[in-house]
Amino acid sequence: MQSYLGSLFIFVAAVCWGFLGPMGRIAMDEGLSPTEVAFWRAAFACCFFLLHAARARTLKVRSVADLGAFALFGLVSIASFFACYQYAVQNGGSALSSVLLYTAPAWVAVFSRIIFGEAFTAVKLAAIGMALAGVICISFSGTGASPPPSAAGQSFPLAGVLFGLLSGLLYSTHYIFSKNYLKYYTTFTLYGFSMIFAVLAMLPFVSHFPGTPAAWGAVLFLAFICTYTAYWAYCEGLKRLAPTKAAVLCTLEPVIATALAWWMWGERFTGVGWVGAALVIGAVLVLVLGPGKETAEAEPGR
Repeated sequence: MQSYLGSLFIFVAAVCWGFLGPMGRIAMDEGLSPTEVAFWRAAFACCFFLLHAARARTLKVRSVADLGAFALFGLVSIASFFACYQYAVQNGGSALSSVLLYTAPAWVAVFSRIIFGEAFTAVKLAAIGMALAGVICISFSGTGASPPPSAAGQSFPLAGVLFGLLSGLLYSTHYIFSKNYLKYYTTFTLYGFSMIFAVLAMLPFVSHFPGTPAAWGAVLFLAFICTYTAYWAYCEGLKRLAPTKAAVLCTLEPVIATALAWWMWGERFTGVGWVGAALVIGAVLVLVLGPGKETAEAEPGR
């Protein structure tokens, strides 16, 4: 039962994250740079997380060592990841960035084997392969946004590839770090403190406030829905699932993002895109219904 509930939480997170592209696109169309979009997203989300932690009376850190870990997580897994992904989109386009971001399940499987001793089973390897193949089909199905001017006409956008690969690696660290520290902290405490350091790291690169109602609406949506709500649901799911399974379930996100792009901007959903969606959903079913019992971590104190 816990495994099914965990899968439901991860699905909610994937839906919330599916709005990242559309909302980010709106904010950048209103004049914000990629780093500024990342900054305002983190800044407002930090406030939401800290307010929740304060209300729940969990606004405390066990040790200076944990505070140092939060600083590292904020700098590497939040600030660097948020910014790298936006620059991957800017330099390589949405399709390339999405493919490279979802190398994360493979990174998670490697880290989980090293850190948690999680075995490479045939089911997990098959699900990872199906999910990645599905993401590739979706990304190259003609549903994504047109490549940005900086990437147009480039046969091999090196900067986009490098930023995309780095974003996938950085994204994978969320699973590993959260799995360890959710034993001792609530989601809101963990992300609230970590985002303080992320915001401080990005502050020197920010020179503009959101200048229009659309920009304010986009960054607030990014902060509350795509970050605060998404990470809460994601961490609730991660308490009940192994890191690799959670990572692969999150590949539902590009399926949802594709549907939103079609609905909001009329971007075509081709036959290849449907094949990709079927592969991703199939990977989810393989994990959820496949053999093997997941061991959930103990729920942290609230």
